[in-house]
Amino acid sequence: MLKESSEQLSGNDRFEGFCIDLLNEISSILKFNYTLIPVPGNAYGTRNQDTGEWNGMIKELLEQRADMAITDLTINYEREQAVDFTMPFMNMGISILYKKPQKMAPSLFSFLSPLSLEVWMYMITAYVGVSVLMYILARFTPYEWQNPHPCDPDPDTLENQFTILNCLWFAIGSLMQQGCDFLPQAVSTRMVAGMWWFFTLIMISSYTANLAAFLTVERMESPIESAEDLAKQTKIKYGSLASGTTLSFFRDSTLPTYARMWSFMESTSPSVLVKSNAEGVKRVQEMNGLYAYLMESTSIEYVIERNCDLTQVGGLLDSKSYGIALPSGSPYTSAISSAILALQETSIIQVQKLKWWSQKGGAGKCLSDKEEAGGSSMASELNLSNVGGVFVVLLGGMGLALIVAMGEFVLECWGIAKEDEEPMMDVLNKELRFVFKCKGSSKPVRKKASESEVGDASNNLFGSDVYNYSGKNPLS
Repeated sequence: MLKESSEQLSGNDRFEGFCIDLLNEISSILKFNYTLIPVPGNAYGTRNQDTGEWNGMIKELLEQRADMAITDLTINYEREQAVDFTMPFMNMGISILYKKPQKMAPSLFSFLSPLSLEVWMYMITAYVGVSVLMYILARFTPYEWQNPHPCDPDPDTLENQFTILNCLWFAIGSLMQQGCDFLPQAVSTRMVAGMWWFFTLIMISSYTANLAAFLTVERMESPIESAEDLAKQTKIKYGSLASGTTLSFFRDSTLPTYARMWSFMESTSPSVLVKSNAEGVKRVQEMNGLYAYLMESTSIEYVIERNCDLTQVGGLLDSKSYGIALPSGSPYTSAISSAILALQETSIIQVQKLKWWSQKGGAGKCLSDKEEAGGSSMASELNLSNVGGVFVVLLGGMGLALIVAMGEFVLECWGIAKEDEEPMMDVLNKELRFVFKCKGSSKPVRKKASESEVGDASNNLFGSDVYNYSGKNPLS
């Protein structure tokens, strides 16, 4: 870069920058002097596909007008065939420079954002499933059939408060942390209720915590996240430097995505290719989200440190390095490579990069995305991988409750069969038919066999209707 000074500068004193400091370090190790000469047209060096002639720095080296070329000169196969390169002094790759994404306006249903759609669907399924299971188990277990009139010690019917509507109300009341006006009595239904309460505790706590993050962290919306996103659309234009390795990368690539991008860049009118990186950066800023510039990641790092409205989108599209170019067969190549290796081992190159990228020339004035959000990272919705465990626990609890309910049901049938001296299978058959009828929330009180005989006699005397739950037909 040209040095800013109130005095008239000449020679090497006119320039400053990372490459100048790197060259000074190398010259101090190898004890040589040098004179810096800017290349006409500021071209790096590209070979004409038709004539085979080179331009820029590579041409200067080939025509013996320079002993070395030092800048952000990328090492590639084509240049390596023409000149010699030292070992790389910096690694990088092509990436995308784009306008920083705008803050999203909150949507009307933003309260749904803390959980993913998948989790919401699983929660609804769990709610319906637990309600239905509670209804079925309450009909199976004998302990949920209660006397509807506690003042009457000898009722004719028993009622079950867990109808399907009540089960749905019980589940939603628990989910909303409000409770309900009736509670389960049997061990099995209490197990269902307990597991459902545990599930709702975890889910509501997770939702509340993530909702707070969504309300305090402003969301950012970017229309592109990668090169694939660019290639799939035509609204946002994109281009690169009109000459150099970035252009060659897309022009020579055989990958369908990059080949399609090159076809778009080549055919778009007016041209999306620019003559300098400064022009590309300016176009990104002025076109306000309608242009993306493809450039090397090190240059992007430098630019976004000084332009707070710009950002890097996606990762690296390739991997390459910067090196110092010398004429083919130059006797200085090995010595300069050794000096670069020494500077890397002593971290001098890293220190110089930190100085020029992050400290000098207006760097460091832009807050990072994390700092802009008040130190909080971007809030993201909870998906099944985050809360899947609580669904597994709920499912396991439901299975255990079902086993307990089966045990309660079988024990009750065994007691009836023993008391009435009926076959166990007959009693099971009658009880299962009643349970799976799923009609009504009341059933007649079962009477003992001796009481049934007295009831039969009373029916003959008084002509009244009495239901015998032991399975006999009503008598009149």
